[in-house]
Amino acid sequence: MGIGCAGRLLSFPGMTSVSAPGKIILFGEHAVVYGRPALAVPVTQVHADVEISDSSKDGIWIDAPDIHLHAELNSLPSDHPLAAVIHKFFAPLSSPHFLKEKMGGQRGVEIKITSTIPVASGLGSGAAVSVALICALSSHLSHPMTNEQVNALAYEIEKIHHGTPSGIDNTVITYAKPVYFVKGQPIEIFRVGKPFTVVIGDTGISAPTKEAVGDVCVLWEADKARWEKVFDKIGEIAKKAKEKIENGESEELGELMNQNHALLQEMTVSSQELDQFVEAARKAGAWGAKLSGGGRGGNMIALVKPEIAETVAGSLKEAGAKNTIITTINS
Repeated sequence: MGIGCAGRLLSFPGMTSVSAPGKIILFGEHAVVYGRPALAVPVTQVHADVEISDSSKDGIWIDAPDIHLHAELNSLPSDHPLAAVIHKFFAPLSSPHFLKEKMGGQRGVEIKITSTIPVASGLGSGAAVSVALICALSSHLSHPMTNEQVNALAYEIEKIHHGTPSGIDNTVITYAKPVYFVKGQPIEIFRVGKPFTVVIGDTGISAPTKEAVGDVCVLWEADKARWEKVFDKIGEIAKKAKEKIENGESEELGELMNQNHALLQEMTVSSQELDQFVEAARKAGAWGAKLSGGGRGGNMIALVKPEIAETVAGSLKEAGAKNTIITTINS
């Protein structure tokens, strides 16, 4: 699908800056790991930013103030998520002198990584950092990569974060467009017939997706027949939702969100806080609401009329939300 790095990219002599958006899953989380479809969309109000600049110092220096990291690449464990991105980027490049050749005599680079995406919140923080870092390296070192190549590399890093990820986070962030995703099938970008408004409510509770995915796997292993039926129901909801969105019938997504949330509750991946936020959003006038992402914490989403978005956001804050985001979903 053409040259990659769909996020914002600025490049000047000796410096490259790239931004990658966050994401929310509208429908299909967890079931997507088992081959059912899911819908995900980018959220541009939050983003990961990577700036690479030439340096007179030897080596590749990483500055990530959000996690209090300032280190030379080779001082980090090879499976450190940031180091792993860089190692995997360079792995196919056979020449050991690649960096110096591309740098035109400069001795190294300084990489600064920042992000406004809360970690372990369901907004794709790890995937956004990976995609932004890959794109920044690709551009700064004049090594063009397609979307497919960026996506494949980011997925390898997602395995470090999540164990057995579906691949949906890295996909929607790489393409920065609404994605209808089925694991192992070609990427499908879908059209939004009419823009619609979603309020995101953050519990402030860090909830690593890897743990929730692992727990669902334990349930599935114990009773595959039961959970395959649940996954089928979630898959059907995702298919219906795609049709509604493409036809501009976004108001009808609310009930589908409510149905999806009930199935996620059955899957034990919701939490008291998420359920409280979902109920608060519905009482404030939302057409529907559900958790978004791995669950157990992180975020929930509510489908609202644009004119009541602030009201719903206020109700979520009253219910205990640490942060809210109002975003418009379009193509």
